[in-house]
Amino acid sequence: MTLRLYIIRHGETEWSLSGQHTGRTDLPLTAHGEEEARGLQLWLRHIRFARVLTSPLQRARRTCELAGLGAAAEVEPDLAEWAYGDYEGQLSRDIRKERPGWSVFRDGCPNGEMPDQVAARAERLIDRLGGLDGSVALFSHGQFSRVLAAQWIGLTVVKAQHFALGTAALSILSFDPAHPEVRVIELWNAASAALAGSAVAEPAKPR
Repeated sequence: MTLRLYIIRHGETEWSLSGQHTGRTDLPLTAHGEEEARGLQLWLRHIRFARVLTSPLQRARRTCELAGLGAAAEVEPDLAEWAYGDYEGQLSRDIRKERPGWSVFRDGCPNGEMPDQVAARAERLIDRLGGLDGSVALFSHGQFSRVLAAQWIGLTVVKAQHFALGTAALSILSFDPAHPEVRVIELWNAASAALAGSAVAEPAKPR
């Protein structure tokens, strides 16, 4: 087997529903968010994970538990969400009233993290996981997961703005079976309700 990273974004919270930037504010899942997380069980239970890692924030840890992987989970600080600093709890449209054209992926956050800092976290995590073999589950957050995917395939942080990612969505980062040195995004932003019985649970065959 070769390394496959299963990235799972946490389920819905009040702020993910409203669109407020939720970095280190430790919000619980909504009732719907818990339902979303439970829906992941139908697919994840068929996968044998070599490691299960979760952000220290409760919305990610609870999603991991409800997805059926809590017993095997280890807390990984580098999976925490982008630290939004002064923009914590704010909406993008309100930030852009003062900073027209602002993008977190390009401009970062005052008194929070800048793009190069988040990229460094993602690259550090990739380097540590690179020596593993098999499937690894990563329970994390929207913005950080997008940066992680961009770093995986060699894109700059600003390109992560093009990767939409819903709550309780699952994505897979892996390698091209025909060119094992090439990193690929095998699956992106799959909703839990659509995952049960999916054929992508098994690695693709070389061709």
